[in-house]
Amino acid sequence: MSKGGHEPVKASHLPEGDAIRILLEQHARVRALFADVREATGAHRQETFDELRALLAVHETAEEMVLRPTSAKVAGREVVDARNAEEAEATRMLKDLERLDVRSVEFDTLLAALEQAVLQHADSEEREEFPRVVAALDEEARTDLGKQILAAEAIAPTHPHPSTAGSTGAQWALGPFASIVDRTRDTLKGLLRS
Repeated sequence: MSKGGHEPVKASHLPEGDAIRILLEQHARVRALFADVREATGAHRQETFDELRALLAVHETAEEMVLRPTSAKVAGREVVDARNAEEAEATRMLKDLERLDVRSVEFDTLLAALEQAVLQHADSEEREEFPRVVAALDEEARTDLGKQILAAEAIAPTHPHPSTAGSTGAQWALGPFASIVDRTRDTLKGLLRS
């Protein structure tokens, strides 16, 4: 048994569109992207890091906006507060990392620290939070939650915003505005690379 009292859930055991399956698949993608960033060089390293940064930003925003209110009911406030605090710290680290040159030693050092923090956070979600959501909600409710997560990700900021991290209320109040700025910035940066 896990510390949370439930066995970890596997994405392949859940139906397509299930909120927990979506999040578990994103966790797998995050793990792969960390490895890709470590191994990449040149412009590809920057592009891979940009993909990782955007995925982490939208993933955490959606979790805070959509999943955490449900988790507070089924896993408890202590679990939610711990996950939100971890996300806030990772967001600060990601913001610092975003400012560094991907070729620098400082980038490598901070990337390793961020990877460790993010993977520990994902493991805690997978052991303490996700199994409780699966146990408490039926398939239809989790699929509805999955639709909400995907909708939140579609409008979520693509860059870290430490002032909103770890707060459902701040994500709802400021996230959509930050998203407009981030997505405009991403588009302009993409045009400059072309």
